[in-house]
Amino acid sequence: MRLFYDANIKESDTTFTLTEDESKHVIRVLRMKEGEQIGLLNGKGGSFTCEISDAHPKRCVLKIIAHSQEKQPDHNLHIAIGPTKQLDRMEWFVEKATEIGVTEITLIACKNQERSKVKVDRLVKKAISAMKQSHRSFLPKINKLTDVKSFIKDNPKGLIAHCYENSKENFEDAFRKKDCAILIGPEGDFTLEEIEFALQNGYKTITLGENRLRTETAGLYVCVRSSLLLR
Repeated sequence: MRLFYDANIKESDTTFTLTEDESKHVIRVLRMKEGEQIGLLNGKGGSFTCEISDAHPKRCVLKIIAHSQEKQPDHNLHIAIGPTKQLDRMEWFVEKATEIGVTEITLIACKNQERSKVKVDRLVKKAISAMKQSHRSFLPKINKLTDVKSFIKDNPKGLIAHCYENSKENFEDAFRKKDCAILIGPEGDFTLEEIEFALQNGYKTITLGENRLRTETAGLYVCVRSSLLLR
């Protein structure tokens, strides 16, 4: 069954009208007709089985015939990452992190980063697509570009990965299930000042192994390791 997304559908709904874009995709592109069924996700744990009752290409009406609600995870997996110069690498990270189960992604503005502007809407679309393809019920929250020091102040006592030589803890020893944001630096890495600021706000430095990883690879690496610890 094909899956679609709309954040506005609720458990109490008995019918639902798709947006014009989704209606066009269902009726004109996929050529689906009245009586056929589709799945609809709201990104908040809700999964709906729907039947097309009015196959209108601009306002397709659905009859909701079944609903299930997945429980909100009792953990959070929040990765703050410096955007890469090539946006497609960041899109790849968002897509794969969504499939694995990241709950929140924040783009951080650092002194040594290569990109100063990011279209968050484009990343959200990648996350929605990945959520549907991987049959996940929750859409991760993707936050706009935020100054790294402001982020650290608002999210203290997290973990930070960087390439400088100093004492670092093993990831498994430092990781916590809640309130443990993980900072991944930009392609130019964090500055020493940014690292020191993080340490002053309760952050722990972590090692990601002996190899130096690209930004998006490091982000996915900690996402995978976190998800294994959260099981």
